[in-house]
Amino acid sequence: MNDEIEIEKEEPAEELYERKVFKVDTGQQPLRIDKWIQQRIENASRNKVQQAIDAGFLTVNGKQIKSNYKIKPGDEIILMRFINPEYTEIKAENIPLNIMYEDEVVMVINKEPNMVVHPGVGNYTGTLLNGIAYHLLQQKPNLTEEDLPRYGLVHRIDKNTTGLIAVAKTAEAAAHLAKQFFNHTVQRKYIALVWGNIEKDEGTIEAHVGRHHRHRKMFDAYPEGESGKHAITHYKVIERFNYVTLVECKLETGRTHQIRVHMKHIGHTLFNDAEYGGDKILKGTIFTKYKQFVDNCFEVCPRVALHAATLGFVHPKTNKELFFEAPLPDDMKSLIEKWRAYIYKSQ
Repeated sequence: MNDEIEIEKEEPAEELYERKVFKVDTGQQPLRIDKWIQQRIENASRNKVQQAIDAGFLTVNGKQIKSNYKIKPGDEIILMRFINPEYTEIKAENIPLNIMYEDEVVMVINKEPNMVVHPGVGNYTGTLLNGIAYHLLQQKPNLTEEDLPRYGLVHRIDKNTTGLIAVAKTAEAAAHLAKQFFNHTVQRKYIALVWGNIEKDEGTIEAHVGRHHRHRKMFDAYPEGESGKHAITHYKVIERFNYVTLVECKLETGRTHQIRVHMKHIGHTLFNDAEYGGDKILKGTIFTKYKQFVDNCFEVCPRVALHAATLGFVHPKTNKELFFEAPLPDDMKSLIEKWRAYIYKSQ
């Protein structure tokens, strides 16, 4: 008997949840759903399954149910499950956070550059989640580090990307936000500086994104059906500087490195993106002065020129639409001003 019909997994992805879909067999006898799910999820305790059901991580035929619901043949069960990264415990650290919004159930943080979002191999401390743990413990001193929720992050951005991240403070808020991210209803726009003069003022990039076949830390674009997951990025030119272009990118999907991979796919690698070759001169002249100028630009913005500028979602408790904007960080501002001045002088 195999009643699991589908696993829609978002990793590698910005989202930190996967969706498991089950269809109950025609011969299934009535059974409490918490027990039925526990039998099908490895290392799942009855208590954890019940907590997931109570928080709204599980639905039957599109509706939330209680733990004592008894499954019936033909039921479609959808379970949103946290993709637990390598970390198992979180150490609270007093790390400054740029909190743009906070209430009892959700936070929105403007992440600084050079900060890993969550602990993992080689980065167990100094991450955004370590700082969030400290912040939450200050609000509720009776909590311990073991009591801190592991579900707070529902998406992530790269270490060297700056900008907006939503954080859930309750399990119910996490379930609500995770569904929005998975269903691609969250509004997200990024600002990026890319190599080359993009031909069209706006366009759409549609190509699967998946692990690079040779370099496992990188990702690549693939035709549909070959590898990876479906991914769509819409771009619009903001300003042109002959050799580089400032663009706005709107995500429909949230694959890891999606913008970086998609822009390289159309021949416009992100500026100073070392992993994808953007830390070399890809467009321009052979003059020494130009090379020196570009090197100075790399020093001004010593990271990939990518910023998560906007974030919009429905509040998990009030159901009101929230929208946030994060101004460009200083390093990207200075980088853009340098290019603007350079082109102005050369005209």
